[in-house]
Amino acid sequence: MQTATSKVFYKCRTQIATIIHSTKLLRCNNNQSSTTCKFATRNLSNKTDFLSAKSISGARYYCTMPPTKGLYQNVCLGGTFDRMHEGHFLLLRESCRLCEGTLTVGVTDLSMIQSKILCELIEPVEVRIENVRQFLRETKPTMETDVVPISDPLGPAGWNPDIQAIVVSTETKKGADFVNETRKKKGLNELAVHIIDLVPEPSPSSSEESKVSSSNVRQRLLGTLLRPVQPKPDIRAHPYVLGLTGGIASGKTAVARRLQGLGAAVVDCDKLGHKAYEPGTTTHEQVVETFGQDVLAEDGTINRKVLGPKVFADKAKLQALNNIVWPEIARLAKAEIATHAEAGKSVVVLDAAVLLEAGWESFCHEIWVSVIPRKEAIRRIVDRNKFTEEDAARRIDSQMSNQERVDSGNVIVSTLWEPEVTQKQVEKAWSLLQDRIQQTAEKGASQL
Repeated sequence: MQTATSKVFYKCRTQIATIIHSTKLLRCNNNQSSTTCKFATRNLSNKTDFLSAKSISGARYYCTMPPTKGLYQNVCLGGTFDRMHEGHFLLLRESCRLCEGTLTVGVTDLSMIQSKILCELIEPVEVRIENVRQFLRETKPTMETDVVPISDPLGPAGWNPDIQAIVVSTETKKGADFVNETRKKKGLNELAVHIIDLVPEPSPSSSEESKVSSSNVRQRLLGTLLRPVQPKPDIRAHPYVLGLTGGIASGKTAVARRLQGLGAAVVDCDKLGHKAYEPGTTTHEQVVETFGQDVLAEDGTINRKVLGPKVFADKAKLQALNNIVWPEIARLAKAEIATHAEAGKSVVVLDAAVLLEAGWESFCHEIWVSVIPRKEAIRRIVDRNKFTEEDAARRIDSQMSNQERVDSGNVIVSTLWEPEVTQKQVEKAWSLLQDRIQQTAEKGASQL
């Protein structure tokens, strides 16, 4: 049975082979049949010969060391290897060709991917390691391999005296230089550095990189269904409720407005939070009793600017406030959803920063999550709320992490790029949602 990576590999193999052959990068003996040439692109051996300074669909391969007559006993390379693509295949394939002993592959673990675009969508390191292993087994079954997680830029290349060569892309050439500088200081042999140029992306969008990359792949996942929707027979089928959540400054409310523009009704739980402890309500009395009279403004309402610092600096106090307010917000939200249902709305968006923490996903059909990088969130908070960077970071740290939200989400969006990019994501997500709702309705009708 083929895994997802295996299917991608076989889908790309013909394309890669065509590129290699058309640029004369892969040279076969004249007496070899086309079948043998095609096989060589899968199971590399000494029959294949890569030429330097040639083009792979705009990419080049060359070596920084003098040409060698033979191959290397031990070769290494490293990378994230997320959602493997043509660029990964070329790097791994060339590494297989150069290696006649053990190929060591370092796969970056959690500590090294936090700066990556949409790092929350990167596959677990165990999955990425297994995908690399499978590709290598299918490419050169007889070769010994050592595929390991790495938590620093050097990995085994920084200390293993047996490694003789390293394969990198032009983008990571500086990393190879750093490896050799480190090895030289340790008295180890310098590595021959084999460099493969980046493979250009045929038709990147305005927000994508010009090279074939995993970040482009991850970006294209935005707005799609990443996790199957689980049926919830205990809640009404109509209206269809989307739980929309995200951290502070993630742009989730802007996403909610865009969904409203496409026809959805929106329940704003932040506004309901204000309504939940209006003067005269039981919730209002409980908040004052718990946190003191100084949280009251002159007009008798709760002064959130006073209450906020009290609770966000103390997790116990924050939980105490949540225990008072969340049940009332849930009651008000359900009432609004019912009102929209009576008005004939087919989709209602529950816009809630604490959707998952409060357990409100229990009355939502599916969960959408808006994410942005931590650094961008801090920048937005400082600009919008006039917080210091330290206060902004503390506010972020008081909330559920992006990764925790993404792990619970069905659909992920991001407002990191220009507004028109966000709009396209939302429109794609909305269109796919309509298809799901229609399919569910048709399935229900067929069972009657």
